[in-house]
Amino acid sequence: MRKIGNKTTTKLLNILQMQVTFLACLAVMLLIVNFVAYPIQIDGKSMDPTLHDKDFGFSSILSLKTQKLERFDVVIVKVDDEYWVKRVMALPGETICCKDNHIYINGELIEEDFLDQEYVQQEIEEHGFFTKDFNEVKLNDNEVFLMGDNRVHSLDSRIVGPFDTSQLIAKDIFILWPFNHGKVVK
Repeated sequence: MRKIGNKTTTKLLNILQMQVTFLACLAVMLLIVNFVAYPIQIDGKSMDPTLHDKDFGFSSILSLKTQKLERFDVVIVKVDDEYWVKRVMALPGETICCKDNHIYINGELIEEDFLDQEYVQQEIEEHGFFTKDFNEVKLNDNEVFLMGDNRVHSLDSRIVGPFDTSQLIAKDIFILWPFNHGKVVK
């Protein structure tokens, strides 16, 4: 009879051990997703050709909390129940506008070296512009101006207005899938 009791006890201990292991993995995953890296799948073409529709990767929550936010950082922003991937164009307290496909910050032309110039030219030829002109927007001390890299096809601050810095979830993206798109975008 002792053998039967030992088998039952062993089975119960194995089940308990599996449950503890599962809960520990769940806790670690929740810690990572809430404090270290946020999983993201690109939805749409607002960041083409930098990021592509259905690309999957992670964005750094930790970097956003420990590093200063800089112009041209790629960030995840929470908009209602959605998460958008955009690029920081203007920082808190700055003024931004666009004239003749050129972005001006505080009245000075900025160079957008991250843009694929061949793609920009293709969009200008097809649509007559890459970035539509918009009047000056003065940001408050807690606001940023975000835009997609694919200006013709991006819903961003030009349409919905500036974003509060508290809406930013993470910055920088490490694309994992598909493998041939793998890269780090900062």
